Amino acid sequence: MKKEKFTAIILARGGSKGIKLKNLKRINGKPLIYWTIRDCMRSKQINSVWVSTENKKILEYSKKCGAKIINRPKKYAKDTSTSDLTWLHAIKFLETKKNTSIINVVGLQPTSPLRDKNDLDKACHLFLKKYDSLFSALPIFDHFIWKEKNNKLFANYNFKKRPRRQNIRKKYLENGSFYIFKKNKFILKKNRLFGKIGFYPMSKINSFQIDDNDDIQIIEGLKKYF
Repeated sequence: MKKEKFTAIILARGGSKGIKLKNLKRINGKPLIYWTIRDCMRSKQINSVWVSTENKKILEYSKKCGAKIINRPKKYAKDTSTSDLTWLHAIKFLETKKNTSIINVVGLQPTSPLRDKNDLDKACHLFLKKYDSLFSALPIFDHFIWKEKNNKLFANYNFKKRPRRQNIRKKYLENGSFYIFKKNKFILKKNRLFGKIGFYPMSKINSFQIDDNDDIQIIEGLKKYF
């Protein structure tokens, strides 16, 4: 059985509430999923790249890009299907059907096509130093936020003594670009984050995700510029 230090598993189902066949929508002349497959293929740390999908068009295109294919059962391709259960299915398929011994998983979704070319390798290096699981993150400031209750506004900070931005403690938002986790512990926990959890910081631009058609136009402009 072949052992792999890092195995990339990209989740790319055909169904989508927001955008029909979102993973094949063209961004700068290439289907959305192309950019994530490309990022994985040029990584020096990732040993193999797999796409889990129930859609024939995505399957065929992913093969053309050089990725290997996992035929995803329809029960893992519903709107209610979780990524964690789908990664579990993929791992079991690879180890039982493809004779692959997985050590660590790089779990990705194609909706974040603006990763830097070195993000995955740097994150893998960081992960190996001290973590059981890791997520890509956008550093944020969550101050200056207001909410409405009973027709009244309430701030999450003291607006009478406004803090300087430099003095506000940073927080970290999971940006959904990728996760890295140890396979054995993931199978036990059935959750992508466990044990000693770390994060890999990314810029606001590289963290951008596609959820609707407006996002596609924004991403088009960002990719052309950068």
